[in-house]
Amino acid sequence: MKEVLPKFNSTFSIDCVVFGFDEGELKILLIERNEEPFKDWWALPGNIVEERESLDQSAGRILNELTGLSNIYMEQYYTFGDVNRHPQGRVVSIAYYALLRLGGDKAVKPISTYAKQAHWINVKELPKLAFDHKQIFETGLEKIKRRIKHQPIAFELLPEKFTLTQLQNVYEVILNKKLDKRNFRKKMLSFGVLKDLEEKQQGVSFRAATLYKFDKRKYAKLFGKEISF
Repeated sequence: MKEVLPKFNSTFSIDCVVFGFDEGELKILLIERNEEPFKDWWALPGNIVEERESLDQSAGRILNELTGLSNIYMEQYYTFGDVNRHPQGRVVSIAYYALLRLGGDKAVKPISTYAKQAHWINVKELPKLAFDHKQIFETGLEKIKRRIKHQPIAFELLPEKFTLTQLQNVYEVILNKKLDKRNFRKKMLSFGVLKDLEEKQQGVSFRAATLYKFDKRKYAKLFGKEISF
């Protein structure tokens, strides 16, 4: 007689840490929960993984349902599995992160009634978060702080055409420290992966700066995946 094996009772969830950069501020995408536990609290977009979907499929579905965003590339970065992290039982959460350029095409609005609203909030003005979402957010922030030093993720937060001041601003906001302007520019230009577009900023009241573009192909050819920025 075939032995009947016991069923497991752990549940998996996905939490999405989505960073955006806008007007000199690093922002995080949060939702206001509309269900218990932690109803009316701010939280990261997250929910339970359905039985017949992969983790990546679940991450895309959950982000879309809770924020309206779709076709966003996200990457796993950590798993949170403390026994008592959820009041209803054992829930293991796989955290994903994404970096977005903010603009009109990144407006957010929940599709599901699970969330009352979705909103971009400055990381320096973070409200009290549900569950262990503060820890998940902080771990994600440390992840991009480490990556920005070795991979060109800063360019994912900028418009296609940008100034060196804008680029430096991204680094300063994420690393939370002031960088020497002259040294920063000299180092960035020395890599040979910034293309001078021979264009100037338009519609500014101050002296227009030169616009640049990140040359992904040249970066891949010269450095592959990593470079010490």
